[in-house]
Amino acid sequence: MLFALSHRKSNPQEFGDLFMPEEAQQPILARSVRTALMEWLTELWSEEELRELGIGPRKKALFGGAPGTGKTTLAHHLAARLGLPMLAVRPERVISKYVGETGINIGRLFECARAGIMLDGATEPVPMVLFIDEFDALSRQRRRGEQASDDSRNEEVNTLLQRMEQHDGFLIAATNHGDHIDQAIWRRFDIHIALELPGQEERERILARYLSPFGLPAAALRKLGEAFESASPALMRQFCENLKRQIVVGPKLKLDMRKMSVIDRLIAAISPHPDLGKPRLWSHGAKDDAVSAMPWPLPRADEIETCSDTPAVEADNVIDLRGRGRAENEAGAVV
Repeated sequence: MLFALSHRKSNPQEFGDLFMPEEAQQPILARSVRTALMEWLTELWSEEELRELGIGPRKKALFGGAPGTGKTTLAHHLAARLGLPMLAVRPERVISKYVGETGINIGRLFECARAGIMLDGATEPVPMVLFIDEFDALSRQRRRGEQASDDSRNEEVNTLLQRMEQHDGFLIAATNHGDHIDQAIWRRFDIHIALELPGQEERERILARYLSPFGLPAAALRKLGEAFESASPALMRQFCENLKRQIVVGPKLKLDMRKMSVIDRLIAAISPHPDLGKPRLWSHGAKDDAVSAMPWPLPRADEIETCSDTPAVEADNVIDLRGRGRAENEAGAVV
């Protein structure tokens, strides 16, 4: 049975979800991350010049960071800027309870990535960016084989290490627990990027993006960004999208649509990740100053008078990687 498994042709979606380039969204990034990504993409655009020097561009990256910091979104955006689909691998579709089968699945996964995928209108297979989330589930540090399970785990990690070395395509992995990853596998990644929680400026831009088509005046947006200190981008998106749902669904259900009641319902229904702590808004609730500063009902973004300190969503910390040869100046703006 294992022999048959190892030799049958695999469908990429056996292992995870396929993300197409046109579905990607531009991420809002801190300057340190933005700089690292621009350097990497400039390498990729300079492949011929690098080959003349006897080296090539780096193709394997490990993203670290707390849950909800946008590792998958960033990987998808990078794949899109390369014009490639991305296979987002789900570890539970690779890991098996049967001895030896996980290693076989790892081999099938990399063979599938090497073969590429046929897209509508294409005359030959298109390469894929391989993205493995929760990578530590596949790459935990090897241990001395005191039990049969240790031997099996070590063999799986050895298989992963071998396949990574042989893989000449793009591989991006993401983890919340970098200290769990086997040291030899860690060294196989050319780039290590830590996605930190967003700062105040990034929080304002994230909130402005996900509140759209509604908007807040600059002062109110600033206060809301402060109330979300320590929040992940995922939590801010969830808050904004659920707020818009309340605006539509609440009146249909005859719910109390006063501002403080709506905010209290939102906070009760959304829990920040335990590892990140509670943003101020979850401590103060609807009594927070940020809630007091919010106009209600929410105005449309195009109804708000723009002033010099109102953040634009597509501003200089929203990275656009579409143009070859673009670089970042010392001030941090994409030029």
